[in-house]
Amino acid sequence: MAPDHYFAGSPGAPDRRRDVTATIWGASRTFTTSSGVFAQDGLDKATAVLLRHSEPPAGGRTLLDLGCGWGPIACALALADPDASVHAVDTNERARELTALNAERLGATVLVHAPESVPPGLVIDEIWSNPPIRIGKQALHELLLEWLPRLAPDGVARMVVGKNLGADSLQRWLDEQGWPTLRATSDKTFRILETRRPR
Repeated sequence: MAPDHYFAGSPGAPDRRRDVTATIWGASRTFTTSSGVFAQDGLDKATAVLLRHSEPPAGGRTLLDLGCGWGPIACALALADPDASVHAVDTNERARELTALNAERLGATVLVHAPESVPPGLVIDEIWSNPPIRIGKQALHELLLEWLPRLAPDGVARMVVGKNLGADSLQRWLDEQGWPTLRATSDKTFRILETRRPR
């Protein structure tokens, strides 16, 4: 992978930071972003759709932001439910650094991990993700088959995927792999998919 891709472990682009503001679940929050990470200019449309069509979490569950970028989902989850155990995962070390920075500045408790550093026994109630479609279909499939088995028996993964980026074919593929997946919402060119552990 080229080092300037947002899914590279160590971005090659200079670390040029800036503040952006996003309104999530009725609250305006300021985050720090940087070059070399996904959506450096602010909250991307797909993530905004996912959050807009999802209820804030409650009940102190274990939540995972898969492919956290600079942390808008993880921070929003932690602020919405301070009793939750919120984990954020990204291959990009700069993204992880920004997520930790943003959580601290917002007063949110987020545990930030490289994929290989997530505790092996961690069981997840909810996976939230704007998955990195551009890593390629095979790599995306491998990623999902790595993380979906961590779901609790009643767990759910909520993912937003662009229709033009293969949302419908991804839904079919997940069903074929034995992971029941429903289209929870459509918003213009985006689908929100909900995947559950097979019964």
